[in-house]
Amino acid sequence: MAFDFDMIQRVYAGFGERVEAARRVVGRPLTLSEKILYTHLTAGTPTQAFERGKTYVDFAPDRVAMQDATAQMALLQFMQAGRATVAVPSTVHCDHLIQAEVGADQDLDVAKNKNKEVYDFLSSVSNKYGIGFWKPGAGIIHQVVLENYAFPGGMMIGTDSHTPNAGGLGMIAIGVGGADACDVMAGLPWELKMPKLIGVKLTGKLSGWAAPKDVILRVAGILTVKGGTGCIVEYFGEGAESMSATGKATICNMGAEIGATTSIFAYDESMANYLRATSRADIADAANAVRQHLRSDDEVYADSAQYFDQLIEINLSELEPHINGPYTPDLAWPLSNFAKAVKENGWPEKLDVGLIGSCTNSSYEDLTRSASIAAQATEKNLKTKSEFTVTPGSELVRFTAERDGLLQTFEGIGGVVLANACGPCIGQWARHIDDPNRKNSIITSFNRNFAKRNDGLASTHAFVASPEIVTAFAIAGSLTFNPMTDKLVNENGEEVMLDEPQGIEQPPRGYDVEDAGYQAPAEDGSQVQVKVSPTSDRLQLLDAFPAWEGTDLKGLKLLIKAKGKCTTDHISMAGPWLKYRGHLDNISNNMLIGAVNYYNEKTNTVKNQLTGEYGEVPAVQRAYKAAGIGSVVVGDENYGEGSSREHAAMEPRHLGVRAILVRSFARIHETNLKKQGMLGLTFANPADYDKVQEDDKIDILGLTEFAPGKPLTVVLNHADGSIDEFPVNHTYNQGQIEWFKAGSALNLIKMRVNA
Repeated sequence: MAFDFDMIQRVYAGFGERVEAARRVVGRPLTLSEKILYTHLTAGTPTQAFERGKTYVDFAPDRVAMQDATAQMALLQFMQAGRATVAVPSTVHCDHLIQAEVGADQDLDVAKNKNKEVYDFLSSVSNKYGIGFWKPGAGIIHQVVLENYAFPGGMMIGTDSHTPNAGGLGMIAIGVGGADACDVMAGLPWELKMPKLIGVKLTGKLSGWAAPKDVILRVAGILTVKGGTGCIVEYFGEGAESMSATGKATICNMGAEIGATTSIFAYDESMANYLRATSRADIADAANAVRQHLRSDDEVYADSAQYFDQLIEINLSELEPHINGPYTPDLAWPLSNFAKAVKENGWPEKLDVGLIGSCTNSSYEDLTRSASIAAQATEKNLKTKSEFTVTPGSELVRFTAERDGLLQTFEGIGGVVLANACGPCIGQWARHIDDPNRKNSIITSFNRNFAKRNDGLASTHAFVASPEIVTAFAIAGSLTFNPMTDKLVNENGEEVMLDEPQGIEQPPRGYDVEDAGYQAPAEDGSQVQVKVSPTSDRLQLLDAFPAWEGTDLKGLKLLIKAKGKCTTDHISMAGPWLKYRGHLDNISNNMLIGAVNYYNEKTNTVKNQLTGEYGEVPAVQRAYKAAGIGSVVVGDENYGEGSSREHAAMEPRHLGVRAILVRSFARIHETNLKKQGMLGLTFANPADYDKVQEDDKIDILGLTEFAPGKPLTVVLNHADGSIDEFPVNHTYNQGQIEWFKAGSALNLIKMRVNA
């Protein structure tokens, strides 16, 4: 029986009624995406239509999934909510902190030792609050979710951009920041702008060397890395129905590379088969009972252009294998043109490493298709010319693949099986290379191939393709090889060709596993102690942020006037700082160190008004905090664009910044500031940005009458005794004003829980 089946039954019980209500208020037939969105409104039964691409809507996701790197701060925040358990089914997956270096067993042992305190914390906090915990080695979050939790017609959020992988089972699954996950676990609505819709009609059927991966590689070439922004990509047509559920998941997973909110396929027999193969026949039966609602209405399929904001058609029967890259996942090359592109662009023809697996392509079907190529190498007396690694997506897949001889087939041609983890896909790869400055090429079946993404080396040209193409290239050792037309010379000097790959959708003897790596939470977590050492430099329990003192804010110092672009990477850098994601005070030492100071055109150098000297931004702010003085950060247009990481809002709050005053905000960052009890303000007249001077003392007035739509007033007290006074705007609604007054959204939840 499936996890959380009672929740799934509740979703299906009200599905049809809500879909009918949505049709009435929208006034037309609905796409599958719209059906799922309208059935998951926080308000319940739909009573109004929402404009795609414009209206912000509150949703009630069915579940939350978190990977170990992002789960730390999400759960540290959740602990402040005062709840005994999470409000929706939630899981933690330990997949990001395992570095690939030698092989599965050794690498896993090193990670367990190196990250023990993080794993112990995640295990104990999951145990206490009713969260399912998947141990290191259990698998990659998205593959484990697909095998255990995804269900047709559901909605989930996950703290990883490739959460849309679950769209392969007909689920709207969206990647979010930890703050959003925390809110949903705490019982708050989740806000999202009603997405636009891109329809992709698939005709024909894949054959030969073409694979589901080639569909998304082609779509990426059409839409580019920004073409899906703010949109759900919905795939349909006879070609969609001809693909396996895991093949569909591959396509949805990599939709993140075109900026899509998520991607989805309609429920069909391939999904039902996968559910039954993964011991979820009960979900398949329940989905079959409402299957007419788990697809777009017939009118949508009959006249698709009328119902989607953009429509793309791809004939799978004519689709060539594609290789995308280097340096960007949307530079798409059909296989027949790739060798020419390699030569014309001067990319290194010799292939150093081929890597298959990851959350994008690590299903049993993927491994069988690749293994069929590897087996030919052995049969035809070919040796691999490149290094070759295999990353299974889960222990379920790994164990079954080992039982059926697939892993031995890879090892027989020199392949190295890595741990069931993200590994090289996210840069967790201790690569062995003779000269890190040497221009070199690698090819992967992963999803991202930006510069330095996989191995940290700017000299590496990374390309993306299907697992079977990667395997063939690793055997040939060259990027100019075309397995559809070219011959190879074997150890006996004979010319041989590789035959087309052959795959098996589901293991003929079924899936098998000895220990999937799952830890169920305690039935009563009230006595469970969360494990965080007070001396740890990686983890730190959070203290509640102080409530508003009930007065206007006066005598604030200017911390920094940021010039130009100031993204969440400028506010809270990643890279080596990721190790402190669970320690707010330590990671706050990167606060705004990437922002350019308007007054000296330098980064991480601002004037300390207490001493008159210049110092690093976090150090100056800590001096203000120690003196009991609040501060203001002033910024330019679209302040806080980029990822939704909550640290960029939590760090200034933690260090005593009281307000962020900018020309304009990126929406997600503005919302994150509100959740942390910060004032996010915009200049009513953008030119007032120029009035801010380096030695200003700043007053914010009107807070005792803080109300939606009512501007506040900022007074700049200049060092020469002059004053500038002007209105500033905000977008706080009444509920968000209550967050501010309470000190944070979580403080308010805790107050209500304890009331």
